[in-house]
Amino acid sequence: MAAIITFAQRKGGAGKTTLAAHLAAGWALAGRRVAAVDVDPQGSLARWGELRGGLAGAAPLPVAKVSGWRLALELERLRREAELVVVDSPPHAELDARAAIRAADLVVIPVQPSPMDLWATQATLEMARAERRRALLVLNRIAPRTRLAQEIAATLGAGDVRLAATTLGNRTAFASCLAYGSSVEEDEPGGAAAGEVLHLRAEIEDMLRDGAGRGA
Repeated sequence: MAAIITFAQRKGGAGKTTLAAHLAAGWALAGRRVAAVDVDPQGSLARWGELRGGLAGAAPLPVAKVSGWRLALELERLRREAELVVVDSPPHAELDARAAIRAADLVVIPVQPSPMDLWATQATLEMARAERRRALLVLNRIAPRTRLAQEIAATLGAGDVRLAATTLGNRTAFASCLAYGSSVEEDEPGGAAAGEVLHLRAEIEDMLRDGAGRGA
């Protein structure tokens, strides 16, 4: 049965779709059977998937656009057919976002260095807690050794919340290759952005193994 990883954030523009695309593509490139589901009405992940379908040599990665009552059925089907299912949840659609979180084995929440993102993240964490789902916070578009990064880590990485050791820098590579359906690990495998995605994938895999071992 596949592990479902839901990318969630109540504030739009935090980078959850970008993160979901790069991680999903990285797993596909590593030979994992990956499927992605776009629940966001903007449909950005699905559009990236369409472009990827016409990209020669790209690792296979089906992307479905689903919402409403069909979401639970689609996730149940994919859980039987794939190894990993990546879900891009909507920022504002309460019912669909909650359903995507409820189905998850792990909720990944990207956080940018701004007060608005911090406030939105608290609401996202409350939703994950209400559904009794484990969450991983990922600092996005940030310099890891800045004072602000340290303050965010101190504010959010406390109690029952896990903060990823991997931080993602504010790198143009993350956005540029998505424009034609690719990913940083495919375009610039030796680059800093690809290294960050690779390390974050390893952290997520460790959490999933740990959860399976504890019967979570």
